[in-house]
Amino acid sequence: MTRVTTPSSSPVDEGTTPGRHGLGPRAAAVLVFGSSAAVLVVEIVALRLLAPYLGLTLETSTMVIGIALTAIALGSWLGGRLADQVDPRRLVGPSLGVSGAVVALTPAVLRTTAEWAPALLLLIAALTILVPGALLSAVTPIATKLRLTNLAETGTVVGRLSGVGTVGAIVGTVLTGFVLVSRLPVSGILIGLGTLLVLGSAVVEWRTRGWRGASALALVVVVGGLATAVAPGGCDAETRYHCVRVVADPDRDSGRTLVLDGVRHSYVDMEDPTFLKFTYVRAIASVIDSAFPAGEPLDAHHLGGGGLTIPRYLAATRPGTRSLVSEIDSGVVRIDRDRLGLVPDTGVDVRAEDGRLGLRRLEPDSRDLVVGDAFGGVSVPWHLTTVEAMTDVRRVLDEDGVYVVNLIDYGELAFARAEVATLQTTFEHVALLGDPVDIGVDPTAGAEGGNLVLLASDRPVDLRSVQESLDTRQTGWKIATGDDLASWVGDAPALTDDFAPVDQLFQPYRSPSGR
Repeated sequence: MTRVTTPSSSPVDEGTTPGRHGLGPRAAAVLVFGSSAAVLVVEIVALRLLAPYLGLTLETSTMVIGIALTAIALGSWLGGRLADQVDPRRLVGPSLGVSGAVVALTPAVLRTTAEWAPALLLLIAALTILVPGALLSAVTPIATKLRLTNLAETGTVVGRLSGVGTVGAIVGTVLTGFVLVSRLPVSGILIGLGTLLVLGSAVVEWRTRGWRGASALALVVVVGGLATAVAPGGCDAETRYHCVRVVADPDRDSGRTLVLDGVRHSYVDMEDPTFLKFTYVRAIASVIDSAFPAGEPLDAHHLGGGGLTIPRYLAATRPGTRSLVSEIDSGVVRIDRDRLGLVPDTGVDVRAEDGRLGLRRLEPDSRDLVVGDAFGGVSVPWHLTTVEAMTDVRRVLDEDGVYVVNLIDYGELAFARAEVATLQTTFEHVALLGDPVDIGVDPTAGAEGGNLVLLASDRPVDLRSVQESLDTRQTGWKIATGDDLASWVGDAPALTDDFAPVDQLFQPYRSPSGR
């Protein structure tokens, strides 16, 4: 057999590739597994990091997932091209190290941008996901190139590393969602991940070019940790779902405001639970006080807890009331006990559970009152807004039971109109409480939006008494019902488990004062 050689090539036997740089199967698997896991850790933690500024909505999740997938596609393509043009051994270390440095700096960069240059937040957020995601995704084609020393093994090598990468992504997802976020602050997760990536880069660099490059990247990680410590937007506590702060009221020594992801969720007076600061809370109290005889103890269920303002109010004004609260965030419950003065034996029982699942556990006709005040960011979780969810609410209420729910909407109030339509499919009597310009009572002004309260029951509630209570509490709110409410709702659709585009109907607006 005649061999043909050229100055730019060496003799190649059939069945082999021109690759000269091998990589052990274990080393390749570790690199691919770790880099794939890291991409998913960055993606999931990015959702938590951005929630205080963009809200925890379907749009935010879609944006983060889209950027992460773009990074994976871009990194895989560029990594493959570069591996064919450059010695692959020179690429692995920088890919790990630079991505680690970016990941470690992400908390400080994002929080500083949100504070000082909010117009750039989306761009910076995209880059903090795109850059490390692309660099880490490039590791798989680079490692594959290093393992391909024989064309006869191409399918085996590519398939094995592809499978290892998928398993790594699964582990990264499960580890973050079930372990890391529940035990560590998001800044700690990212700085820790950045440190691991830089250490991995150091090992690779040491085997190829010494420690110099890795040392510089390690310095970046240290700087990132220090910058995060002083960056704006810090939390008193980071829970599974929220960045939590408790802010003292300068005008009231016993007053505290619970701030979740930058939004004021609850105001609690730890010495006087009958002091109700937020307008919508005063409206809910007005409904309860008018719907039931004064002082009568109630069996109540609360969807969402926050600072537990209404459960505390019921315990103070209706001794003997039993309030069962479904609050999904156990970290918020700890804040209630440690920082907001919640004490045992007050008739308030808080369960760390999803509100919809909590409803299903209740016996039929077991509650006089259900209060809805659950929020993810500034919107009600969609699965608590549907006909099926309202059917569960109706099931647990007795024949004279009342459901009262707090909503937030802005702009054309499309979500609020749809929720009224949803309640009207389940309850015989529905009324809307809100600012006159928002509920159509004042036809000369356009809707501005904000908090609205809905009242639903199968028995009539004395709305005149509710209005008197609203006036006494100086809410400035009015009530819409009957034909006026039907005209306000228009042709808004009822929401169902099969179709509830709450995030699209909802038009969010984040004011400096929160909700």
